[in-house]
Amino acid sequence: MGMNDAAYGLEKYYGLSYTVISLVFLTPFAGYSCAALLNNAIHMKFGQRGIAFIGPLSHLIAYIVIAVHPPYPALVVIFALAGFGNGVEDGAWNAWIGSMANANEILGFLHGLYGLGAVISPLAATTMVVKNGLPWYSFYYIMVSVAALEMLVSLLAFWRATASAYRAANSQTSTASTSSGNRMKEAILTRPAARVSWLCSAFLLIYVGVEVTLGGWIVTFMMQVRHGAAFGAGMVATGFWLGLTVGRIVLGFVTPRVGEKRAIAVYLPVAMALQLLFWLVPQFYVSAVAVSLQGFFLGPMFPAAVVAATKLLPRHLHVSAVGFASAFGGGGAAVFPFAVGAIAQAKGVQVLQPIVLAMLAALWVCWMALPRIGRKSE
Repeated sequence: MGMNDAAYGLEKYYGLSYTVISLVFLTPFAGYSCAALLNNAIHMKFGQRGIAFIGPLSHLIAYIVIAVHPPYPALVVIFALAGFGNGVEDGAWNAWIGSMANANEILGFLHGLYGLGAVISPLAATTMVVKNGLPWYSFYYIMVSVAALEMLVSLLAFWRATASAYRAANSQTSTASTSSGNRMKEAILTRPAARVSWLCSAFLLIYVGVEVTLGGWIVTFMMQVRHGAAFGAGMVATGFWLGLTVGRIVLGFVTPRVGEKRAIAVYLPVAMALQLLFWLVPQFYVSAVAVSLQGFFLGPMFPAAVVAATKLLPRHLHVSAVGFASAFGGGGAAVFPFAVGAIAQAKGVQVLQPIVLAMLAALWVCWMALPRIGRKSE
């Protein structure tokens, strides 16, 4: 999933504008939206084994099509399927791990591995395309192999996690599904659960938007605004994702000791200060260091939001609410990079900085609007 979100490089090959190229960021939102609505139903009908098959299969099909570099309209459509695969897995595995003991630490490793994929992706793609002169789509040959391995490992791990096993382990969810239609309605339409679900969804939507907007546009920004070389700009993107990975693992142990509410309330202003440094000091190396540190402090926010939701909501709503919030939030990877691309087409890629700063401020508002976080609800 991390390799998917960090891997793009299409402008020169297709000879298109920023706005048109940005459609590959936008169309995965359709896939994420479908995943947000179907996550609970997939669990009830196929169990976690269904998630372990449907998510990787979506990735595999998408990467095979992308690897044959079809006409651009087909590429735009197939990225929606990759978004669906990400959304299904994002919601399912976050809800599952978020309900465990020591969830911050374990989610830190889960999201750290996402960040590691996002570190490897631009590094490998930059080396293949810039250093060795290979076409951009050659990177997706690797992605096809990784998706096949993902399917094999996922099915081996969750083969016994059938629908009946899931319903037995979540009897309250199962009973509620037959008696009142769907727990999804309770999670997103009935107070007080709806307040938590929508605030967490909004927080994750904006957070993922910040993460993927920076990761997706930073190479272009560093080349055109900071006048860096292509390889150096690619390494700045690698530094951002590496900072994100380290932050998720390291701060994943700090956050539960400080408390999720207090920790994120501190991390966000630090990230905003670093964003100001990145914006206002027009030096290539200062920008590179600032964005890497920014990644470090942004790292633990997704796991912390998932843990906050599991503490604020009863257990029988975890898959519905956390799955919805995670998948809906993942749509930020589509909407915000597209918006930045569209604005950059008219105003220049330097608009990245004030937009990201405003998004960080909105994140802080969403976080502070959450209720006081105590122990996990049953």
